[in-house]
Amino acid sequence: MLYLILLHEAPGGSAHRAAARPEHLARLEALRGAGRLVLAGPLPAADDPDPGPAGYQGSAIVAEFTDLAAARLWAEADPYRAAGVTGEVSVFPFRQVLP
Repeated sequence: MLYLILLHEAPGGSAHRAAARPEHLARLEALRGAGRLVLAGPLPAADDPDPGPAGYQGSAIVAEFTDLAAARLWAEADPYRAAGVTGEVSVFPFRQVLP
């Protein structure tokens, strides 16, 4: 089943984003390589693809996992979480309708 993972930016988290990004992207690439990743990307804090000093509100990921518990475990183990980029993590079952 698909799950929507929202990694909410921690206060001051943007300062740690660049250092943790390679590991974060490697995990996403692994999901993509396994055919389980639908989409992933940052949530700009400004209405602009490059939010500049406004930074980011977090990240969104839609991917396939065996169940909600597996999706939560994967999200909690994200390098952004360990580096302090991410504070709260939200995981929701997701039913893709389009495309």
